[in-house]
Amino acid sequence: MEKMAQLLKVHGSENQFFILDQTKLENQLSDDELKQLAIKLCNPKNDILDGADGLLVVNDSKFDDCLGQMRVINADGSEAKMCGNGLRTVSRYLSEKFNKDSFKVETFETNLDVKKSDDFYNNVPAFSVQISPISFAKDDLPFEYQGKLEMINEEVPEFLPKQTFTAVAVPNPHLISFVDEVDEDDLGEVGQALNAPNAYFPEGVNVSFCEILDENKLFVQTYERGVGFTNACGTGMSATSLVFALLNDDYFDPDNDITVYNPGGMVKTNIQLSAHKEDSKIHLIGNATFTHNLDVSESDLHSANLDNIEISETGEEDYYQEFVNSINEA
Repeated sequence: MEKMAQLLKVHGSENQFFILDQTKLENQLSDDELKQLAIKLCNPKNDILDGADGLLVVNDSKFDDCLGQMRVINADGSEAKMCGNGLRTVSRYLSEKFNKDSFKVETFETNLDVKKSDDFYNNVPAFSVQISPISFAKDDLPFEYQGKLEMINEEVPEFLPKQTFTAVAVPNPHLISFVDEVDEDDLGEVGQALNAPNAYFPEGVNVSFCEILDENKLFVQTYERGVGFTNACGTGMSATSLVFALLNDDYFDPDNDITVYNPGGMVKTNIQLSAHKEDSKIHLIGNATFTHNLDVSESDLHSANLDNIEISETGEEDYYQEFVNSINEA
């Protein structure tokens, strides 16, 4: 009898992913097989639940104090160092698999603390995840602009006139601009330009525009490297919250969480600033929603054959949409 495997369709703030637990496979996929699977699964034209922004791969960790390892394969097959929204969903998966509420997860650059939070809404599970490490240094993004070692609240007319930009790695590279109103055309133009061959960010960069709505209240939209426009970017909202706290004393209350709205819903961030800004602490708190189970033969996974997948709904998306409606009504 052919060995069957299961994928999960999940999201954090409608940032959509598939989760594959490689530890349950008889034979794990090679890196090239994972890349081809991600490209095919995530492409909405292939009609598997409208695609996704990436494939989250769960492996055994090489560290004794971690419950598992998370790898992030973007929709274009590239690998990201981190994904804050994705980490929440993987954290929930590992929490339920091992029946633990607080633990560490191994990611590309570092091991991160995660823990179960209070539900955001009726039947909307939430998790808090650490976002780290932080660097503003040009070599860690990397970027090149007029020989500067950092780019903080800098006017860069080559990107857009009359806007300022801040670059920070968390560890994914982010470029953040505070605006009176998010202009998707401008955001798309900058995002596309800086993720094509360019003189400023040779490895590309995630670009976020942020509206400051009120004290500790933001709206963030992101053009994601390797993906394009997404409903939400966890590290983007985290990086933006950090820069907001650093640059806006008059709107930042350090004693309370920041509420961050996005096109897919809402998250909270907790920022603890340090005198040395790279030593600041970021936690991202938000939903971890499982929408579908997908059953597929293990051999089809290896060949990225998506013709014989059985899909069933979990029912969780209805509760998430009730949560979103409650935000809009508020």
